[in-house]
Amino acid sequence: MLKVAVASENKNVCDHFGHCESFEVFETENGKILKHDSMQNPGHRPGFLPNYLHELGVNTIISGGMGGGAVDIFNEHNIEVIVGASGSADEVVKEYLAGNLTSTGSVCHEHAHHDECE
Repeated sequence: MLKVAVASENKNVCDHFGHCESFEVFETENGKILKHDSMQNPGHRPGFLPNYLHELGVNTIISGGMGGGAVDIFNEHNIEVIVGASGSADEVVKEYLAGNLTSTGSVCHEHAHHDECE
């Protein structure tokens, strides 16, 4: 089983991972979605969310953008990071499962929360 989380705002991919409204978590197997849960973002603080999602058993995180510090922590946990995504959460997961979604490498460097990005 593969667990895929999408940083979301109104069920769509959020531009900034740490400030998303919720995480749409999809349990998948053999390229099919078996279960979908929506979990409120428990709060943004440096280093917390990647460890939180790791504890939930997430294998892949999909977001519009993400700070380099978060990417590093996900990498330490062997969690695949896909950034630069957009659209509805369920559609991007379907695209990911079909092998059609690749990361643009869009890491946040300049935005209103620059100090929180690391």
